[in-house]
Amino acid sequence: MPSILDSVVVVLHRPQDPINIGATVRAMKNMGVSRLRLVQPCPYDAWRIEGVAHGTRDVVSAIQHFDTLDDALADCVAVAAFAGKRRAARWPVASPREMAPRLLAAAADGPVAVVFGQEDHGLSGESLDRAPLVVMIPTTEHSSLNLAQAVLVALYELHLAAGDATRAVAPPKKLAPPAAHEEWERFFSDSARALAALDFFKTRNEEHVMRSVRSLAARAEPDARELKMLRAMCFEVLRTIERVRNEARGGTQPPPAAAARGGIEESDGRVTGASATSAHETTERA
Repeated sequence: MPSILDSVVVVLHRPQDPINIGATVRAMKNMGVSRLRLVQPCPYDAWRIEGVAHGTRDVVSAIQHFDTLDDALADCVAVAAFAGKRRAARWPVASPREMAPRLLAAAADGPVAVVFGQEDHGLSGESLDRAPLVVMIPTTEHSSLNLAQAVLVALYELHLAAGDATRAVAPPKKLAPPAAHEEWERFFSDSARALAALDFFKTRNEEHVMRSVRSLAARAEPDARELKMLRAMCFEVLRTIERVRNEARGGTQPPPAAAARGGIEESDGRVTGASATSAHETTERA
């Protein structure tokens, strides 16, 4: 599917390390940009570039080489050059976020370029003269960025601004409807029973605690499936308390029929939270 990013050209001026060329190719593939132009690059092996950036043969095979920066920019209708420090002369300076919409607006009329200099000194003043817009990436006082890092920051902002190349992320495999009011109230009732069985309200005000539980649950916004899981946790608290009491008295576990009362029936027919009702009854009798 065509994207406005198809008009974006990445230009590396005299890159010195093949690893940085490979990392730049990876960043381009991640962000949906496919046109790379190299001006007087260091020697590199295309096969090794693909080793650094897997699955990028299409980008690597389309790399273009130029002898001068002017040749690499000849057909571009807009150029943004990245620099690590301000120029002495007054010159339009933007952040990558400010640059992105301006560059993409011009992309409707032809290729647009983002230009990066060599690793040790960046772009010279003469090279920066070729760009109507200078871009500086906001950093701390330590403003030295790896070449490919700077490329990724630039292309990330262009990718977001374009909004037409981001992959669609599949929704969760198991979607559940929102919980009904009745399910919410059952959960609050079950959680109150479980906390009471733990003597949680012995030194705390039950009304205030449960109001906080309601507030917390409302902010979490669990769906129906998640709310059932929370109820099952409450049932297990009650079940464990009942089992410990029975063991202390030398008793036995309740029969399966009794254990199933008050449980939650899952979508596959299983019943969880076994013996919740009998646990409550046992607690009351105790």
